[in-house]
Amino acid sequence: MTQKKKLKLPKLIGHRGVKDLCPENTIESISKAFDIGLTFVEIDVKISKDEIPILLHDDTLNRTTNGTGLAVDFEYDFLKKLDAGQFFYNYKTNNSIPKLIDVLDLCKSRNKNLNIELKPNLNFEKINVQKIIEITKEIEDIQIFYSSFDINSFVEISNVFNNSNRSFLIDSFEEYSLTDLFSITEKYDANLCGLNIKIISKEIIEKIKEKNLFVTVYSAKNITKIEAEECFNIGVDSIFIDNPTELINNYTGANYC
Repeated sequence: MTQKKKLKLPKLIGHRGVKDLCPENTIESISKAFDIGLTFVEIDVKISKDEIPILLHDDTLNRTTNGTGLAVDFEYDFLKKLDAGQFFYNYKTNNSIPKLIDVLDLCKSRNKNLNIELKPNLNFEKINVQKIIEITKEIEDIQIFYSSFDINSFVEISNVFNNSNRSFLIDSFEEYSLTDLFSITEKYDANLCGLNIKIISKEIIEKIKEKNLFVTVYSAKNITKIEAEECFNIGVDSIFIDNPTELINNYTGANYC
């Protein structure tokens, strides 16, 4: 296995910043996550028409901005003028679609860490990954790991940045089996995996740990305190959390970050 960059995972990772408290994938949401005590956040990244890495979960602008259409069809000078907070607050805000470089600057200034999810980008996956890596590859002062459900993005980052920390994500074992997961992570020298909370069990986590993989868990809804305790009791390393308020005092601090 290639020598990876340093990685120490906390118990809690903010999901799209803290998306139940602030508009997802915005500077406000990421700053809020850090303000309340999280040391790691997950963000979704894809490129604009002029190949600038930006934060956006969906292919289209429709759900999380006051714009419409595919993000990849617009240059950043247009995208930055959209309101990326109005959908959350139901009134006009100053939230814009951030550039990845601005989020990296924020993380470095606050000594916080980042999980970059590589989003499918309508056949632009290779250039998407390449443009992200151009910005992040030489960063040493914060921890970064990369993740993707998209096998094309995952293969590309494995090829161009093999000593990075990388996680393959699985939503259902119907698409990729546990055997598939092990084959993919071994073939592409990955050191993490991420699973939907609905598909984990003590037996599955034990098998993953036998492969020396970090395990992260996510959910379509906010993970409760009881669910978090169950995850950690069976060996999960980190959970992605939309609203960490209930858990912040239990799973942050020197012993958990």
